[in-house]
Amino acid sequence: MNDGVWLFSYGTLQQDDVQLATFGRRLEGRADALPGYATSLFEITDSGVIATSGKTHHLMARPTGNPADEVAGVAFRITPAELAAADTYEVSAYKRIAVRLKSGLEAFVYVAA
Repeated sequence: MNDGVWLFSYGTLQQDDVQLATFGRRLEGRADALPGYATSLFEITDSGVIATSGKTHHLMARPTGNPADEVAGVAFRITPAELAAADTYEVSAYKRIAVRLKSGLEAFVYVAA
């Protein structure tokens, strides 16, 4: 997948059922971390997202300004079309940004909007 992009997930996009519903396949990824962020729980009100994830509260990453803080997760190699599908899955309280992960990998991640 040479035209693919990296997507970092610290939450429900790591779940097999969410991946199958969103991308039509299970993703293969590698452990990584997002420096300078911390997570908190955020209440989801979108019934479709709740049905897909099975959860009413999802983690939401916010910048802390402290480079020692980090959020653990998984980096997945996906296609541009799959990235668009992830945009559709995420609710409007999240925004997609480009980041450099702890490993040095450049990836997209969904954080607090």
